[in-house]
Amino acid sequence: MPLTLTSNAFRHQEDIPARFTCNGDDLAPPLSWSGVPAGTKSLALIMDDPDAPDPKHPRQTWVHWLVYNLPAGCTGLPEGGELPAGARTGRNDWNRTDYGGPCPPVGKHRYFHKLYALDTALPDLKHPTKSQLEQAMNGHVLAHVELVGTYAR
Repeated sequence: MPLTLTSNAFRHQEDIPARFTCNGDDLAPPLSWSGVPAGTKSLALIMDDPDAPDPKHPRQTWVHWLVYNLPAGCTGLPEGGELPAGARTGRNDWNRTDYGGPCPPVGKHRYFHKLYALDTALPDLKHPTKSQLEQAMNGHVLAHVELVGTYAR
């Protein structure tokens, strides 16, 4: 069974409800996954927006949320993003270590929720950036899946 990632708040390639954005409660949406491959020791989650600041002229990928060392037996995160014991967070592009919801300055943006099954638990990376987390995951990814939501203000 392949690794799957879903949310009961929005479907793949559809709009993320405002409550999960800076225009609402800025809560992390509920996420569920299944099909974690044998040999998985931990999971990592990266949420980013490749359309910043303007989808017609993107200049950077804006990082909204980084979570790593999610336990291999974990099957999702509840609304609000409460993390299980042992999970660690990275630093997003607001220089925060928690979820920062969609908040596009202009246009409709895509928000990629990327889940990685890893063959190792990562060391404490002390709130890594996205590039630091990706470097630590390099060579350890067993499977990867994406859930994309969209949002325009």
